[in-house]
Amino acid sequence: MRKIIIGVMGPGEKATAVDMQKAYELGKLIATQGWVLLTGGRNVGVMDAASRGAKSVDGLTIGILRDHDNDGISEAVDIAIFTDMGNARNNINVVSSDVVIACGMGAGTASEVSLALKANKKVILLSVDEETKNFFQKLVSKNLYCANDVDNAIAITKEILA
Repeated sequence: MRKIIIGVMGPGEKATAVDMQKAYELGKLIATQGWVLLTGGRNVGVMDAASRGAKSVDGLTIGILRDHDNDGISEAVDIAIFTDMGNARNNINVVSSDVVIACGMGAGTASEVSLALKANKKVILLSVDEETKNFFQKLVSKNLYCANDVDNAIAITKEILA
């Protein structure tokens, strides 16, 4: 039976402390559900925090990396996939995920959300501001969900997967 893969996308170096705290909790709850966590795999920001959260409860983590070497990989990534594709790897991140959760926002995360929506993936925006929410809602009329907190994001994910 194929495992459910939940992608958590968010800023790297520009992630806030709040983004990273939420990402850690997301990773932990995703793993607790028995789902596999997929991130960009780097050792910074949301990617690292979500992976560390999942590993704290012995979850399985996948990192889709933009480079072709071991530099900068989160120690909490179990399966590292090297793409040597730079930001083009964002498409692999989202099409490989059953559900995408955006935790924090930056240019890379916005591109991942857009690519996911274009690929008809279900996307959850976690605690984004009204301007960001309105922007993405103007682009699509379906597959976009908004969560106020981590528990709400997990509840929405369960509904999507049901």
